[in-house]
Amino acid sequence: MRQRKFSARFWSAARVAPLMLVVFALASSLAPVSRARQQSGGRPRRATTAAAQKTAAAQAAAQTPTPTPTPRPASQAQTQSQQQTPTPTPAGQQKPKLQTQPVAEPDAPAQSGDQEVDEDELVTIDTNLVNLHVRVIDRNNRPVEGVGKNEFHVFENGVEQPIQFVTTEEVPITYGLVVDNSGSLRSQIGQVIEAGKTIVSSNKPGDETFVVRFIDSSEIKIMQDFTADQQSLTDALEDMFVEGGQTAVVDAVYLAAEHASEHRKGDPLEDKRRRALILVTDGEDRNSFYKTEQLFEALKEEDVQIFVIGFVKELEKDRGFISKSKRDKAVSLLDRMAKETGGRTFYPNSLSELPGIAEQITKDLRTQYVISYIPKVKAAAGEFRPVRVAVADASGKEKRIAVTRSGYRAKGGPAQQQQQRQAPAAQSNKSQAVPPGRRQ
Repeated sequence: MRQRKFSARFWSAARVAPLMLVVFALASSLAPVSRARQQSGGRPRRATTAAAQKTAAAQAAAQTPTPTPTPRPASQAQTQSQQQTPTPTPAGQQKPKLQTQPVAEPDAPAQSGDQEVDEDELVTIDTNLVNLHVRVIDRNNRPVEGVGKNEFHVFENGVEQPIQFVTTEEVPITYGLVVDNSGSLRSQIGQVIEAGKTIVSSNKPGDETFVVRFIDSSEIKIMQDFTADQQSLTDALEDMFVEGGQTAVVDAVYLAAEHASEHRKGDPLEDKRRRALILVTDGEDRNSFYKTEQLFEALKEEDVQIFVIGFVKELEKDRGFISKSKRDKAVSLLDRMAKETGGRTFYPNSLSELPGIAEQITKDLRTQYVISYIPKVKAAAGEFRPVRVAVADASGKEKRIAVTRSGYRAKGGPAQQQQQRQAPAAQSNKSQAVPPGRRQ
């Protein structure tokens, strides 16, 4: 048998080959571990059984915090919530607005003769001057004429004030007829309209009137805006009709008084104009947006007298164990409106009394005194100053009573600054108070 001889180089290669196979096998086994390290941030995963894997997964889930949803903006969340579950707005909770008939347009500002100013004339209005519209009556509530300046005494914050002027000349009137058209006045609406016509027919040149009908907070409408045209006012009254609703007396007075006070606001020569409301209602407020105290706070801002024709006779007069009767509540509200503003209330027992009441109201509006004074201590902007007017008894000891608003709230801001109307050549730094209704 022939033997083969192998060289030393051959035997060396033969020894290395198994070693290379071993190294290759080890490298192949380490490749998954390397990939695992790359996927797990460099830390190798530990091989586990299926049961161990389930246990580890459960523990990991228990330790993992529950993700918190990112909060949405309030407006978006509220919008979606409202879309999903819309909440109906309760009746009477929407802020009421004074609606206007499409055909109701105010007259252009009229200039009366006593408001003309010569080109070379300086008229300076002292904005600290307070004007009070005062009614003087006797014990029987009849107007008293001929009261002199020295017979009046004005008290502000309990301190007597020096009176600058007392005038009695007849001045134009701005007033609104605010008529309840709710179902409670169904049987009286015809006579109410006729009483309104009687009042309108007594208007004189320069007077301006607007007409409002109201039911609930959503139905307070100007049937005719400020005008001197009696036919337009009569047409507006004749267009009234009764319909059901939750009567909103407070809202109607609130909006109408605001409308009357804003008319031609800012013209100091218009301050002499008396502003009033003539309210026709049963006085039962069922569901107004504004509260009673909000109404009386607003009336302190506005020099608007309120005269009331109250049909309270049909309201229940039996009171509960604690609460007032409907009639007592209505009378209390209407009386307070008149008292706080220097107006007057009328409670007719029959419809035949309406024409006489209408004539009495117009007479009361025209037989008033305008008392002007400058407060000894200037009121701060927004401050309320209580006011009281006293009048001396007549020589025959006849009792006389002065009726005016309970006070005023001082105005502020740019409108409170001194207002002047002057020609370019006329310059003066002297403040001169001009009595209402007169030129300097």
